[in-house]
Amino acid sequence: MVKLKALLAVAASAVALSGCLAPAYKVPQVSGALPTAYKEVGPWTPAAPADAAPRGDWWTAFGDPKLDALETQLVAANPDLAQAVARYDQAAAFLRAARADMFPQIGVAATAGPQGLSANRLGAAGTASKGDTTLIGGTASYELDLWGRVRNEVAAGRANAKASAEDLATTRLMLQAQLADSYLNLRSFDAQERVLDQAVTSYAKALELTRARHTGGAASDMDVEQAVTQWQSALAAQSEVVAQRALMEHAIASLVGVPASSFSLPVVTELPPLPVTPVSTPSVLLERRPDVAAAERRAFAANRNIGVARAAFFPSVTLGASGGYQTDSWSQTLLSAPNSFWLLGPQLAMTIFDGGRRAAGVDAARAEFDQASAAYRSVALAAFQQVEDNLTLLNHLADETAQEQAALDAARKTLDLALTQYRMGAITYLNVVTAQQAELFAERQVVQLQTRRLQASVDLVRALGGGWSNEGQPAGKA
Repeated sequence: MVKLKALLAVAASAVALSGCLAPAYKVPQVSGALPTAYKEVGPWTPAAPADAAPRGDWWTAFGDPKLDALETQLVAANPDLAQAVARYDQAAAFLRAARADMFPQIGVAATAGPQGLSANRLGAAGTASKGDTTLIGGTASYELDLWGRVRNEVAAGRANAKASAEDLATTRLMLQAQLADSYLNLRSFDAQERVLDQAVTSYAKALELTRARHTGGAASDMDVEQAVTQWQSALAAQSEVVAQRALMEHAIASLVGVPASSFSLPVVTELPPLPVTPVSTPSVLLERRPDVAAAERRAFAANRNIGVARAAFFPSVTLGASGGYQTDSWSQTLLSAPNSFWLLGPQLAMTIFDGGRRAAGVDAARAEFDQASAAYRSVALAAFQQVEDNLTLLNHLADETAQEQAALDAARKTLDLALTQYRMGAITYLNVVTAQQAELFAERQVVQLQTRRLQASVDLVRALGGGWSNEGQPAGKA
């Protein structure tokens, strides 16, 4: 009884000290003080509280039912997302395996058959023996987690499982944003095809006018050839846009898990309106983005692995028990008191010399933590950059679009004047060609700028963390 009390006292003291084996964890700090606001916030990205940031089905802000349906299909059928789900399931299984060491291990065994014993065994007096033996028994063991090895392994496993869950959220968000980006690209090609179709029709009419003037002697062969060149160039550009749209449609098919050969999307020539994206504060970004949260959880897991490595320097104490029945004669009743055996007692094991293996393990664990901390800072800095980049695009592309629209309006007036003057014979057809090229270029530029703004809004949502919400413990908590 005295020995048991002494053992319990030692165990209690060890448990109290075991927390020292893993260093006190602090969230790795990003270089420099966190800003209180983003410097590129503007009219299309107003600052707002964290709860106003886009969450859930963020793509519905574009008001496109077809995009909504495709996003739903992606979650159900995308193979890359299915791989991420499987990786999370694997991490959760590893956590359950680590937790198993917190419970007693119980086993049973049974043997039956002939047995031969050495004549030189202890107590045999030089006499060999043979006979049948039957044994049935069980064992139970439980390791006293005096130094926190098991607890640190479980804490690390829990953090890795959380990181895997956030990897899954990152993959889901990336694929959702990729689908939205591809869909907006496809709609851009639809709009450009509409512009080119109008240009082809307009250039065909201009060609008819030029041929009529050529028949009447008012236009030269050069004017006709210039009109033909302009018309054919517009047709070629239209064919290129149709080909690029087909490639984008194929990419969308793969994202939603459908063979490209059996997938198609109807043509919609109008781009969706640009949504206004509210932006949370920079400090919230570190808790909100799943890739940042995953990097922080891996840093925490690496911290706990230092405690696991340090525990190897201390003895392991296991409480064990075994017992059962054994007989060397089939005529005896196996399950009887004379045939019983048992063993009960603690087992202590400790490595005295290992050539520096355990010290190297601690150094490796510390290096792993330093690596994970640096990775966290890198991911966090990239997150800030991505937000600022897309804020810049959203708010400055608005000015560029307005300027390009003004250029388009001027180009249209120039083209109308050029055609009128050409009909009157005041200018050559080269002036008309120049005006046509400027008008077509400006109109396609407007479409492309509108598409870039839409894509920047998608990238901003992705940079802000998308529809992910921190339902578990906040970053920095064990």
